[in-house]
Amino acid sequence: METSHDHRFFVQFWGVRGSIPVPGKETVRYGGNTSCVQMQVAGKCLIFDAGTGIQNLGKHLAKQGPQELYLFFTHYHWDHIQGFPFFTPAFQTGNCLHIHGAVPKDNPSMEQHFMERVLHPNSPVPLNGLMQADMKFYEFPCGTKNTFDGIEIETGALNHPNGAMGYRVTWQGKTVFYCTDTEHFSDRLDENVLHLAQDADILIYDAMYTDEEYHHPKSPRIGWGHSTWQEAVKIAEAANVGQLVIFHHEPTHSDEFLDEIEVKTKAAFPNALLAREGLRLPLL
Repeated sequence: METSHDHRFFVQFWGVRGSIPVPGKETVRYGGNTSCVQMQVAGKCLIFDAGTGIQNLGKHLAKQGPQELYLFFTHYHWDHIQGFPFFTPAFQTGNCLHIHGAVPKDNPSMEQHFMERVLHPNSPVPLNGLMQADMKFYEFPCGTKNTFDGIEIETGALNHPNGAMGYRVTWQGKTVFYCTDTEHFSDRLDENVLHLAQDADILIYDAMYTDEEYHHPKSPRIGWGHSTWQEAVKIAEAANVGQLVIFHHEPTHSDEFLDEIEVKTKAAFPNALLAREGLRLPLL
């Protein structure tokens, strides 16, 4: 495990799909696991969302011995929590998990909300007594900014059914904005997204659909809580983003279809790419 004196900052993708996992021959290159993004910052492991991709991350981390891990949840829909009951480090004595997220209105503490209302009714694994790691919980409301060990994390509300939250992470002048599960507005750019994306080195953006799918006359996706690669380009250009990463791929989009989206996105914004499982992007 890197030390606190480590001067690396990188982003690694462990799950890049939205809604449901889709293993199979048509998704093998981009991956079929749901949302999980790791940021290694100043020797600390920051994990954003716990979709099925967190299982492979957990197997990787379990080899490193006792450690402190920092988890951040954008929201609590199934595709962002379903991997946590199978996250190996949570079952290992000596580990400490610092779990952050927003608590829905009129809900109890973050710990109660997470253990009793998020995990307990949805987990096939009995949690009490089996998870040996020390778990500490922190409420991180939308629209706040915290700094620890020089790492600045700012949050903002996203336009998504039941709510979601974006995370802007900055360290030593480098910034990543993790912006998943958000739907653009028809008449303007989302001010929260634009603010958190401003001058980011990397923007990870939920572009689940194409504009054609979003506005399809027979089965539109308007109101489903997700955006398009065309809207991602608008935000990236308006916010002076360094690199755009298209994320939260639609389950029915095959590798070949995603290849086509990447070509079109690059034509509109040359420093763009589509997230793939295993992709690592260094900042420092």
